[in-house]
Amino acid sequence: MRNSSEALQSAGHRPALLGMHDIQPGSHRPRHTGLAASMVAIALALASPSALAAHDIDVPDVPANLVVPDGNEVFLVGHAVGTQNYVCLPTAGGYAWTFFGPQATLFNGGDKQLITHFLSTDTNGTARPTWQDSKDSSAIWGAVIASATSATAPEFVVPGAIPWLLLEIVDSRPGPNGGAKLTEVTYIQRLATFGGTAPAAGCAAARDVGKKALVPYTTDYYFYREND
Repeated sequence: MRNSSEALQSAGHRPALLGMHDIQPGSHRPRHTGLAASMVAIALALASPSALAAHDIDVPDVPANLVVPDGNEVFLVGHAVGTQNYVCLPTAGGYAWTFFGPQATLFNGGDKQLITHFLSTDTNGTARPTWQDSKDSSAIWGAVIASATSATAPEFVVPGAIPWLLLEIVDSRPGPNGGAKLTEVTYIQRLATFGGTAPAAGCAAARDVGKKALVPYTTDYYFYREND
């Protein structure tokens, strides 16, 4: 599946100004080719970063249940590196590792930090997965509406990896200075996961209760907004 919109990394184009190489020797008139090229460069530089990066995001194929509803387009993507965090707790049947939240940082293709990902309470006091822009501090909270595991979709999810997810954004908040980079997000896909699953051992007795396991994982998060 391919979608076009703004990649999370902004294109770093600068206006190309006319210089001496654009002037014909012995003449004060710019060469038409040099002028045309410069004007194109300036037009691109003045264009919206989202327009410049509109064709840079290739979303991989996904299971049918993870397809984002019509009327939305991908506009951000970030590669996350972090941990999936678990604590050993008693259960009805004994003891088990219980997930208590992620802690990750999302980067663009140039390894620039873009977003942090963690668990926090939304504006209604409900604990949810959270993404916060690293520059303007706008934040969004998501709710999982579909998932795919290595058991249900082995052609997509590798063994030992946490599920691929489709999340709907259920709450948002602008940054303290009014920043709204993430507030237009409608859906998020978590794809290409690696690692992050709960340990297979270490939580089997009362003495283990309270132990924590911070399991490394990587993934790609694709952010969608309503079509323009």
